[in-house]
Amino acid sequence: MLIEPSKRIKGVEEYYFSRKLAEVRRLGTPGYPVINLGIGSPDLPPPPEVIETLMVSAMQPAHHGYQNYRGVPALRQAIADFSNRVYKTVLNPDTMILPLMGSKEGILHISMAFLNEGDAVLVPDPGYPTYAAAARLAGATLRTYNLTEENNWKIDVQALRQQDLSNVKIMWINFPHMPTGIVATPDELKELVALATENKFLLVNDNPYSLILNDRPLSLLSVNGAQDVALELNSLSKSHNMAGWRVGWVAGRPEYIDAILRFKSNMDSGMFLSVQHAAAEALRTGNTWTESLNAVYRKRRQAACRLLDDLQCRYSTDQSGLFIWAKAPDDVPDVEQWLDDMLHETRVFITPGFVFGKNGARFVRISLCNPEEQILEAAKRIRQLNTVKQKQSNAA
Repeated sequence: MLIEPSKRIKGVEEYYFSRKLAEVRRLGTPGYPVINLGIGSPDLPPPPEVIETLMVSAMQPAHHGYQNYRGVPALRQAIADFSNRVYKTVLNPDTMILPLMGSKEGILHISMAFLNEGDAVLVPDPGYPTYAAAARLAGATLRTYNLTEENNWKIDVQALRQQDLSNVKIMWINFPHMPTGIVATPDELKELVALATENKFLLVNDNPYSLILNDRPLSLLSVNGAQDVALELNSLSKSHNMAGWRVGWVAGRPEYIDAILRFKSNMDSGMFLSVQHAAAEALRTGNTWTESLNAVYRKRRQAACRLLDDLQCRYSTDQSGLFIWAKAPDDVPDVEQWLDDMLHETRVFITPGFVFGKNGARFVRISLCNPEEQILEAAKRIRQLNTVKQKQSNAA
């Protein structure tokens, strides 16, 4: 007898990378490993003092028990200080900040805390697939808003104003945007806050990339009036090379934080105290460390751009975050098949843009989370393949 899964997961597919990476791992051999340019998982460690803090704290016998669901005061204060220093945003650490085990869990927590069955949720296309998955799991109705190459991937607020938004409960935004790397201006965020205020919905900004190759870190909560209608997620995964540590937070109005806590407190038993101590230390890291990290990413970006040139892809040099978003050549009929063929022929994995929505179908995304030498080796393999194919074409 087979017990049927719930209806709520029937409309939710396994995460693309969960499936694809299993295939990628099978293809690699010791002599010819796969070069994975698809995943945004930083390959560098966090600052040394962060690891040292973790080790010292973990040696204390009393630090291994259950913890407060709101996180320890030291971590919340460090988040508040970081927000003030980086974004000039003032947050009350006692009432406006809730630490999370990564911001990804926050997407589901927010959805479950605020959505009723039938509520509409606005998600970007292209955009992070988890926004849509969480909305479906909460029983909401999905509505996409289009980001297009012709509009430089910016949100068309006027087009949204012409729609009936009366049933919208949450709008997801993500700046710097993944996958396109676009950064919002303060005026654009003000427009979005005004739209949320007019239509009485919750505006949520997912903001984990603000320190990566971005000279203008910006918080939605710094916009006048935003704290009445907005929440913001952030994370140490990308900015401090702590993806596997699972440390993030959500910030906003106390009443909204309390609602999320009511759901979250039923899902886990608090974050490991030593991780909280280390996270607080990471948030105190100065600009010098961040600048040195971005210097590494700039070199990798140059190498990735050369690889994209070899592939005859088109891209903007004005992108922030851990990826480069590029348009496939016009003579490629099927981008997914093109990249699959490339994976099997060169053992180089590049993410197809369709993963992020229909507007990404003609695009590819390259991660900068590989050493420069690996990116150059990937480019070398692709050039060798192109040379072989050119010779075969000439011979024919």
